[in-house]
Amino acid sequence: MQVSLASVVLDRFRAALCRLDCADDRFLCAVSGGPDSLALLLLAQHALPGKLVAATVDHQLRAESADEARIVAEICRNLGIPHIILTPDEKISGNLQSSARAARYALLERAADTQNCRHIATAHHADDQLETLLMRLARGSGVDGLSGIRARNGRVVRPLLEFTKAELIDICSSAGIQWVNDPSNANIDFDRVAIRKWLANTQHPFSAPRALRTASALADASDALLWMTDTLAEQRISQENGVITCKVNGLPRELKRRLLIRCLRTLDVGLAPRGDAIDRLLTDLENARTAMIGNIKCLGQSDWQFSKAPPRRS
Repeated sequence: MQVSLASVVLDRFRAALCRLDCADDRFLCAVSGGPDSLALLLLAQHALPGKLVAATVDHQLRAESADEARIVAEICRNLGIPHIILTPDEKISGNLQSSARAARYALLERAADTQNCRHIATAHHADDQLETLLMRLARGSGVDGLSGIRARNGRVVRPLLEFTKAELIDICSSAGIQWVNDPSNANIDFDRVAIRKWLANTQHPFSAPRALRTASALADASDALLWMTDTLAEQRISQENGVITCKVNGLPRELKRRLLIRCLRTLDVGLAPRGDAIDRLLTDLENARTAMIGNIKCLGQSDWQFSKAPPRRS
């Protein structure tokens, strides 16, 4: 079955693929069965004929999820698109949203390798970007967090970021494709759902296109700061006998913060301080105090020094 799509919509999608430099490559398309991912599937079918494999992750968290995966498989069979169902190796536990996300991307990465797909396409769209921006603003995120959902993250690409949710629903409706509804999308215990409900039921000045522009500008700023941090790290960070020295004189506070995190992760790659913890440590070092974070001793003076603390005696 070949579904007809408006040429202007297809042109926008193909332009997005070209900007992502992936218009000629083989894709693994993540399809949950909702309108967003089904619209992605329909667009990709036209733009990437013969270069597409669809994958549905059944997290096995709901009784209906197996049936929903089979519905997607049937849609793909009717469209002539190869489809696979992926299930986690272990039961998902802990923080369900973050654990499910980690399991999902791990499964998609593995499947992309197996299916010889260079890219993994997900259906994040402009409304998702607005929700993400507001969520992270509420959490007090900095430049990196407020850069939002990236159009490309490694092999993961998101060619729908310039499409709104309404446009994706219209694509599915026009094609006569019936989507499935995930009840977790109505659970306001999740931050994203709460933000989504607030946006839908409140008069507000926010719009998805403007949020997209803001996130894009902040992403450019984040990339520039990363480039500057890399350059400064080569010039100002040295290591000898297990002690890292960082020269921070004359630098703006944000660059000090980034060099500080670089030093900590050099000594302990698993250490990921953020928010209040990194702010307190930065203040201690700027005031020439000695502090501990994890198992790292941090000495504030004209040049900052970092070293692994000796193990405590029992």
